[in-house]
Amino acid sequence: MCPPIWCIPKHIGRITASPRETVAHLTLRFRTLLCMVPICAAAQTLTPSDVARIPSERRALLTVDDPASGYFDTNTDDVADQLNRRLANGSASLVYEEGSGYVRSVLEHLGISAQSQLVVYSKTSVQAPRISPANPRALFFSDDAVVGYIRGAPFLEIAVQDPRRGILFYTLAQQPRPEARLARAHDCVRCHVSHDSMDVPGMLMRSIPTGPDGRIYPQLGNFVTDDRSAFEERWGGWYVTGDIAGARHMGNLFVQNPTEPDAPISAAGPPLTGLSGKFDVRGYPNDKSDVVALMVFEHQMHMMSLLVRVGWDARAAARHSDAGSDVVRTMLANDARELVDSMLFQGEPPLPGPVRSTSGFAAEFESRGPFDRRGRSLRQLDLQHRLMRYPCSYMIYSRAFDGLPDEAKAAIYLRLWEILSDPDPSHYATLSVEDRRAIVGILVDTRKDLPGYFALRS
Repeated sequence: MCPPIWCIPKHIGRITASPRETVAHLTLRFRTLLCMVPICAAAQTLTPSDVARIPSERRALLTVDDPASGYFDTNTDDVADQLNRRLANGSASLVYEEGSGYVRSVLEHLGISAQSQLVVYSKTSVQAPRISPANPRALFFSDDAVVGYIRGAPFLEIAVQDPRRGILFYTLAQQPRPEARLARAHDCVRCHVSHDSMDVPGMLMRSIPTGPDGRIYPQLGNFVTDDRSAFEERWGGWYVTGDIAGARHMGNLFVQNPTEPDAPISAAGPPLTGLSGKFDVRGYPNDKSDVVALMVFEHQMHMMSLLVRVGWDARAAARHSDAGSDVVRTMLANDARELVDSMLFQGEPPLPGPVRSTSGFAAEFESRGPFDRRGRSLRQLDLQHRLMRYPCSYMIYSRAFDGLPDEAKAAIYLRLWEILSDPDPSHYATLSVEDRRAIVGILVDTRKDLPGYFALRS
């Protein structure tokens, strides 16, 4: 008999950018989810009604130790492993630079733009002692990889999305050597597999009140944020350049003394255009931590975990049940509903005002396409009322989406079609009729394995 799985209650604190507020005035609220379905080797005993009761963002049906997940297999095909193979056969080489090590070379070989730089000053990394507001950690990302760089740290932190296995972790020693290689880091799953990542190997974007030395104070607030989060809860411990008119957030702020009841939070100050005045930026590819990049990153981190969990669920259900059974169909339909809601940015709060970017990230991101015959793309940004011009996730083009089992992908496409073909604007009210038509048209032109029924409305 396996015990039921439950989600540990999360203490979520609220903190605002007001300089008048103090630690004593910060309130805590609780979010508790209870998962009712037992998960064990006897998964085939689930009934369709059991599956239908599984709440949103429940635990995955596999674990990293399950052979069906293949997490610890060595025959990977992620972008880091591909780079290692090129390094081994001599078709690529890494260039070491004084002051920054291999970071620029790794970004180039992994196809990651330096414009994607995000800068976090909270001590929230395996190399936390090296991090402070004076020596922050920089993150760079593409659709399937994240690179972490800390000036003076012994290694780069690299996380890549394997189409089947989830996020795989690598390190690269920051010492010049003729045969530099990325090394798989299995121990990272101790922190990167948790309820917050849906119990699959994933990345998290945390927002935590942080002191002027980089020390975190999760007792005052501990948020895992994504595109659905209130802006007041976002970016604690992060530098933010650019701004959102009318929005208050936790970025660029410091808790002065959390042990004193009336200890103040630093005043927000004017929006930052660059970080040169905050710390010595030598060794960093640029001096930005762009607000648009932060918003895109939040959406992507959540989508990455969801895509892995949906794939794992489909493989687990197929292993324990007949592929055509009601249990499997119900499981896939529930997963598809949750994933499609995230793909369509359901729950995204409206922007209180226009977004002002101070880096080249937005233009670089939009330029990647793909574009339909009318020049439209799911990467086009709105930044006046919401994040995306056409609110359907660009992650539909990712290798993680491509790697989903056929049954899961079919259920996702069917759910997308049900929503996008629905003429009633009261259903999914954030999607206008024009939005739905545009998204269908873009998908028909750019997603080649799209079921034929999409063409009926393009």
